[in-house]
Amino acid sequence: MMTSALKIALPIFVLLLGIAIYVSLTNVVAQTGESSETPLPWLPFRGPLSRFKWGSAKVEANLSRAQTYCGRIKRGWGSIEISEEFKNNVVNIAKSDSDVQNLLSEGYNVTRIQPIIKTVVEADGSVVAKAKSAILTLRKDGSSLAFIWVDVENNKVTRIEIITRTVIEKP
Repeated sequence: MMTSALKIALPIFVLLLGIAIYVSLTNVVAQTGESSETPLPWLPFRGPLSRFKWGSAKVEANLSRAQTYCGRIKRGWGSIEISEEFKNNVVNIAKSDSDVQNLLSEGYNVTRIQPIIKTVVEADGSVVAKAKSAILTLRKDGSSLAFIWVDVENNKVTRIEIITRTVIEKP
């Protein structure tokens, strides 16, 4: 027989555990303050979840520390340099979209270009790698991030995701 406190605590625990697992398995771009301690050391993996500061019923994400414009990407086998032509092509495709134009006019700035590289091993064993798309990161102050998925092959924006942070401080 479950007590009333357990009836309340168990669903809350399951919900928080589900949120923690979901956040850790998704590509969330958020960073916290200066704390370097792992908030949930019992998890068997580290990832985006370790970037969150877990306190009493709140999660803080400091979007003001997003990375600056990135010209290289670290891979398991070295770094990949992105040519200026590719960067300009991605930015120009994004700027041709009306929704991206609205974001730029609202004060968003380009902070990062991340190519999505597709690597194919051909029948003869040769390897072909091609950046068919890219994710463009836009940032506005410390309050908002926008991720723009750009299809380079078809010259169009396929998805826009905007993340906004609101902080209300009370004494």
